Amino acid sequence: MPSATCFLGVEVNDTAHALGASHTLWELVARRAALTPGRPVLLQDDRVLTFGELRDRAERVAAGLYGMGVRPGTVVAWQLPTRIETALLSFALARIGAVQSPVIPFYRDREVGFALRESGAEFFAVPGLWRGYDHGAMAARLGARGVFEAYGTLPDGDPAVLPPPPADGTAVRWIYWTSGTTSDPKGVLHTDRSLIAGGSCLAHALHLTADDVGSMAFPYAHIAGPDYTVMLLLYGFPAVMFEQFALPEALEAYRKHGVTVAGGSTAFYSMFLAEQRKRPDAKVIPSLRLLAGGGAPKPPEVYRSVVREMGVKLTHGYGMTEVPMITMGSPDDTEENLATTEGRPPEGMEIRIVDGEVRLRGEAVCQGYLDPVQSAEAFDADGFLRTGDLGFVTASGHLVLTGRLKDVIIRKGENISAKEIEDLLAAHPAVGDVAVIGLPDVSRGELVCAVVEQPPGADELTLPSVTSYLRAQGLSVHKLPERLEVVAALPRNDALRKVLKYQLRERFGGGGG
Repeated sequence: MPSATCFLGVEVNDTAHALGASHTLWELVARRAALTPGRPVLLQDDRVLTFGELRDRAERVAAGLYGMGVRPGTVVAWQLPTRIETALLSFALARIGAVQSPVIPFYRDREVGFALRESGAEFFAVPGLWRGYDHGAMAARLGARGVFEAYGTLPDGDPAVLPPPPADGTAVRWIYWTSGTTSDPKGVLHTDRSLIAGGSCLAHALHLTADDVGSMAFPYAHIAGPDYTVMLLLYGFPAVMFEQFALPEALEAYRKHGVTVAGGSTAFYSMFLAEQRKRPDAKVIPSLRLLAGGGAPKPPEVYRSVVREMGVKLTHGYGMTEVPMITMGSPDDTEENLATTEGRPPEGMEIRIVDGEVRLRGEAVCQGYLDPVQSAEAFDADGFLRTGDLGFVTASGHLVLTGRLKDVIIRKGENISAKEIEDLLAAHPAVGDVAVIGLPDVSRGELVCAVVEQPPGADELTLPSVTSYLRAQGLSVHKLPERLEVVAALPRNDALRKVLKYQLRERFGGGGG
């Protein structure tokens, strides 16, 4: 069994190195709990969960799930916020060896229904009424099987009923969902080993230690959830969990727990920077030493502003649902590389540039997609994953991304399919034709802009009317356009009359802040 050791020219902690060779996530949990049972791993509000409690309570939850009928290989979908209970449920399922299908909490009927159908989920864990939305009612509308709430309370039982933990870390036990370039999500297949590999590489790149305190301000159901938790297990440090992240409200928890490492994506950097600018004479989070993240383009000026005004380091990386950690900036990189590149790949991650496209091979790469046709198309003859991203590798080994083959908008680290929005708007009576594009935005990475060609005599469109229409069609809130442009005619080529989106980006890209 290959280890998930990842090096970027730094000395790796021996204990973390050994733990990274764990076959399964549950083995990693058990080994960490044996080493430091009393050290905290998750902090939320006034609650503290230790590594020992994570192991023991997750086993009891596993026993409760087993009593409900969950067995090794059972597909269990869960759509839960970032809470201690969510982590316990996820590790309980890992203890059983079930197949997990995490679903982002703000997804609605369209995405959730597709995920439940395609995965064949036999159970579905929901938070009930959460942030004003009734997830239980949605589950009922969708005809979901085995629905149960997992918010304040979790299933409980005697661990004596459980079978032995799973031993094979290369079996597919995770189905993550990404929009990709199509209107329907794609089910991305991961193993415990691919998730351990991704988290190991991220931890080693950031030079973290047992004295650090991290933070999870992103959805735990995102691929970053296990990625980040693996870091905690490898190095034995805790993270603060935010069920609802907003600034400045969240600053109290950052300060209270002495967070040293924060971030998430470009949007988070900009939010912290905005808070710092309110009081430039004092550090907004006194204990903070590092901002880190990925998932969206990072303008060089954002890097430079953060370092200059916040007095912390900023390391940005490149990852995707299919490969949670591809490259990562390291604190000892040069300022130029940190500002203008996505960092370097770890040992074991092979990057090949083919006709400008970035292709990947390594242990952190997914096993493909739930749809075998999509899987066949995703990998080349040498087993490299086609990312659809364009870029090049510098002489120092750093990756620079220059664009995307895929027509995907990345807003706050989440992939949004332009085609899905276009397909819905095409049915609007006041829309003749439409092109949806992503425009550069300092706080979001990209914003969603709908460019519409109206038929003669149609009522004038407004942004509120467009978003109201899309909401009624079941489109998730995070995909709604933030900008509307009405044009007399969309630019097209002369051959197939294909819309020339690059011209739209050039035309409207200057005012998209």
